[in-house]
Amino acid sequence: MRKWSVMRWAGTFAGLVAAPGAWAMDINLPRGVTPISHQVFDLHMFAFWMMVGIAVVVFGALTWSIIFHRRSRGHEAATFHENTKLEVVWSIAPFLILLALAIPGTIVLVNEQNYHHAQLRIRVTGYQWLWKYEYLSPAAKPLYGFYSRIALASEKRMTRDARLSPWSDKHYLQDVDHPLVVPTDEKVLLLITSGDVIHSWWVPELGGKQDAIPGFVTQMWIKVEKPGVYRGVCNQVCGAGHAYMPIVVVAKPKREFHQWLESHEKGTNMAKLKAAAAQAPALVAEGTE
Repeated sequence: MRKWSVMRWAGTFAGLVAAPGAWAMDINLPRGVTPISHQVFDLHMFAFWMMVGIAVVVFGALTWSIIFHRRSRGHEAATFHENTKLEVVWSIAPFLILLALAIPGTIVLVNEQNYHHAQLRIRVTGYQWLWKYEYLSPAAKPLYGFYSRIALASEKRMTRDARLSPWSDKHYLQDVDHPLVVPTDEKVLLLITSGDVIHSWWVPELGGKQDAIPGFVTQMWIKVEKPGVYRGVCNQVCGAGHAYMPIVVVAKPKREFHQWLESHEKGTNMAKLKAAAAQAPALVAEGTE
């Protein structure tokens, strides 16, 4: 009977430990589809398990002391003022822990800031509350550009008449009329800025995010490893329409992408794009009524 009781309690404890672990995997960082997202994820998990190990040692020792060295069992607190060996250990241990985190962290940061040898450059401009994407030539001249704003069908979902719950729609307020299209297996440099206030371009599965700041050009690079649709949002509160500024990136195989870009480039009238830029506030106002 006692053996069964121990097994039952052990099973209950294992379930309580495993359930939050499985739940936590659903809210963990995505591993993503770019080299940087993989490195960030691996660094995150390395730091996470290191902290778990430290917590097990510290709280394990604390719990053991509380249970087996409590006063009711006749134990008396030790009285001493210093322990040179212990002080050396707890001075060296944090240094080694920080070193173990700093070295891989620095490697990831250096790789993240390596903007050289990009095969494609795209200028990303944030507005209240839409994005403008411009594909640039090697001479930094726009080849093709367009505005990307929340899709009309998505916009209607936020009206009271829609009577839709956010939980009933997998991509609630996350569809756009014109997604950003990029090639797979090519290094794409994003030159990010803003035309009004601070925004932030963030697609979790592509790794990292970058602020769009008026008057400045910030950079980030991506190299998508497999075709697909990847969604993100503006990650900086930028006004009343901040929640309705989604990002959708469509990754196509290289050959298919270049065919797509060539067909759109031939039909692009950059004068129309510049004229549309002057009307951007009107477009936004129309979209948020």
